[in-house]
Amino acid sequence: MSHIRLARISLLLAAIGLNAAPAMLGMSAAHAAEKEKPAAEAPKDTIRPEMFKLLEPAQTKELLAAKNYTEFQTRIDTAAAMPNITPYETFVLNQMRVQLGQASGNNEMAIKGLEAMIESGRMKPEDKLRFIDAIAGMYYSNVKDYDKAIVWFNRYGAESGDNVKQRQFIIRSYFLKDDFASAKTEVLKDIDAAKKTGAAPPKDELNLLGNVGIKTKDTALYLQAVEELTRYYPTPDYWADLLNRTRGKKTYVQRLDLDLVRLKAVAAPTKMEPEDYAEQAELAVLGGFFSEAKIAMDKGYPSGIPAGKDKVALQKIRDSANKGAADDAKNIDTGVAAAQKSKDGVGLVNLGYNYITLGQFDKGVDLMKQGIAKGVSKNPEDAKLRLGYALAMAGKKDESVKLLETVTGDDGRADLARYWIMYQNPPAAAPAAAAK
Repeated sequence: MSHIRLARISLLLAAIGLNAAPAMLGMSAAHAAEKEKPAAEAPKDTIRPEMFKLLEPAQTKELLAAKNYTEFQTRIDTAAAMPNITPYETFVLNQMRVQLGQASGNNEMAIKGLEAMIESGRMKPEDKLRFIDAIAGMYYSNVKDYDKAIVWFNRYGAESGDNVKQRQFIIRSYFLKDDFASAKTEVLKDIDAAKKTGAAPPKDELNLLGNVGIKTKDTALYLQAVEELTRYYPTPDYWADLLNRTRGKKTYVQRLDLDLVRLKAVAAPTKMEPEDYAEQAELAVLGGFFSEAKIAMDKGYPSGIPAGKDKVALQKIRDSANKGAADDAKNIDTGVAAAQKSKDGVGLVNLGYNYITLGQFDKGVDLMKQGIAKGVSKNPEDAKLRLGYALAMAGKKDESVKLLETVTGDDGRADLARYWIMYQNPPAAAPAAAAK
């Protein structure tokens, strides 16, 4: 960013005419004609001839090109030592200091010159704002004085009325000066504001929030940052990281492993390794979801089980999945009556999800609803979660979201319900990433 800021100052100087020759008292024909007239008040925007000779642009340009900074500095100092320096002459001298400071890499000189020019009252409001912005950038990138950068970025916001343009740099300044608490607070404000307006907070800010979590060893904050990145900038990488981190939470329970890998298979299929499919298949076999297990094994090992130490175990999973899936294809309908007679609705819920895996969504959803209505004695919220994402798989988004919003639990279940809602409500368009 530093080279951008320095280039910007150079362009600003040219844009507002500060590289042009300063007006010199007594050099115009009108001034020559008036030599015989009584002395009058000198024009405000002129400099005396002897100062002009020291600061004449053609000569100072050659000095800068030759990197003769010592001579340039001597000329500035000599001019500044003249008596009765006028406000305009002071302005021109500060202009020269900015040029010299920029060319020689003397940030302190350049910044002091810019600050003096800004406070001179001689700049147009729009030019003043651009110089305030430039100073903030120099403190941020070149000097790395983040306290002063924050002051000047905030001043830009106050005087321009635009508190958004440089907000990312303000937050990043807090981070770079190790004020992680302030950085966290400000990013969370932006996330809250985004949710209220439907806009996306800048991606760089969300990444910075994750870095705050890393710096402060706050795993919950890091997970929150990954969740927001997944919400606003969904990619398979973010989804995979989010689900893996969720699984690592201290409160997470292993009984939700199959629910978690089901979401990963849908939201981040490109991040599913053969081992992930094997895990899904093994858990599905244990749960009695043989068709799901067969599909998982076929995806993970389309060319058969490879040789290796796990071949026997993997083949056992595949054999169980194939046999169970074949049985389901023949006999699944016969299990409906028995499940409906059971006092506990869990059988109907599981049977219904088996139909979901077979692509019979309407029948599956109906049976799952019957089971939940009958009552599930153990972990009834799990059944609601599964019906919620079964509805999502069936394309019944509104009903799915409405149900998933009611799922509770601090063991990972409510997290998964929220993630399924996120999956069904991706950003309307990929937000533009913030400029770095």
